Amino acid sequence: MSFLKSFSNIFSTKPSEAERALYLYVQCNKCGEKLRARVDIYSELSPDYKGSDKPASYYCRKVLVGEKQCYQPIELILKFDKNHKLVNQQISGGKFVTRDEFESLI
Repeated sequence: MSFLKSFSNIFSTKPSEAERALYLYVQCNKCGEKLRARVDIYSELSPDYKGSDKPASYYCRKVLVGEKQCYQPIELILKFDKNHKLVNQQISGGKFVTRDEFESLI
């Protein structure tokens, strides 16, 4: 059995780090601290079956807490389509910022 598994690994392609990772940048509403969140779209998403045998979509909930000032939780709710593409994002306790804004204000 291990031979078959090894053989199949030769022909299977795994997504690269860039394809697996989604980075989101946020800023705390209370203290202004900027945080970066990483979501592995192949292992951290929960399936939403919507009454079928196969996932119709996926979702992920992340709670971020800074370490510098206020420790207020920032909640992210992310929705993905069946192909693991981000289709909706919601935030409470903070706001989304761009990567440039995140890097310029650190």
